[in-house]
Amino acid sequence: MTELAGGAETVVTVGSFDGVHRGHLAVLREITRRAAVTGRQSVLVTFEPHPMEVVSPAAAPRRLTTDLERREILAETGLQRAVLLQFDEGLRTLPPEQFVRDILLARLGMRELVIGEDHGFGRGRRGDVALLHRLGTELGFTVDVVPPVVDPVVGLVSSTRIREAVGLGQLDLAARLLGRPYRLSAVVVPGAGRGKTIGVPTANLAVPSRKLLPPDGVYAVWVEWAGGRVGGMLNQGPRPTVGKADQTVEVHLFGVDADLYAATVRVEWVQRLRDIRRFESLQALQRQLINDRARTEEILRTSPRPEGITGDD
Repeated sequence: MTELAGGAETVVTVGSFDGVHRGHLAVLREITRRAAVTGRQSVLVTFEPHPMEVVSPAAAPRRLTTDLERREILAETGLQRAVLLQFDEGLRTLPPEQFVRDILLARLGMRELVIGEDHGFGRGRRGDVALLHRLGTELGFTVDVVPPVVDPVVGLVSSTRIREAVGLGQLDLAARLLGRPYRLSAVVVPGAGRGKTIGVPTANLAVPSRKLLPPDGVYAVWVEWAGGRVGGMLNQGPRPTVGKADQTVEVHLFGVDADLYAATVRVEWVQRLRDIRRFESLQALQRQLINDRARTEEILRTSPRPEGITGDD
């Protein structure tokens, strides 16, 4: 990381921001608003990998957003700068006072710090609200706390609640808490080509190992890549009809006949269609896929294509 050019003053927030959900967006809107009023730069300081993967690997949660996905979402927010710090043993043991002095003040020119209520960083998460207020008084920066976002229907917005919803396949709830459909960005890799033999060619996706997926099944999805955006069907899990027990994620794009190998595609889950199951023959599987496609097309007709991210006004 390098210092900001020209000694620019900044309005900063710090955190993992996994999911970049509606609560995170409220913080980002606030630093962006303050930066516009004061002529400063809005800056997010975040970490890779997720700190829990270093502090307690066995307890580290699956990721709602990989680093690539988080960058994609942040690019839609109006944030001026995101600073990515490698979270390692050195950063884990860094006292919060030193983190503030050496990184936030000396290198980023921070004049305002905006955080969420449950904020904590530095060794032992000692960098809480009380300590930051004390440091602000001593070192000449202001500290403000953005309250958590509470949805009037489903309650508190948090990464933990979203992980629970995704893990249970509650995609509508996850989308409401996130402010957008749940997403996966992944590279298309070669597959066995069996889909073509039954008239349903698929793009096989290399899913990052830490990415949280909903339960196995067949899903209606939107798919976006450099060549456009279309509806599709996603199959996640084993392929028992052809005797394959390995876990795969493959998507059939409607109306697309293109070589997407090595391309990065973004999938947005819309609705679960059914469980993975074994069919008595490939012909029986074909008939089911015809039904799946008809149902998916109907679902997507009534599900508007999301445009960017949404949150609270």
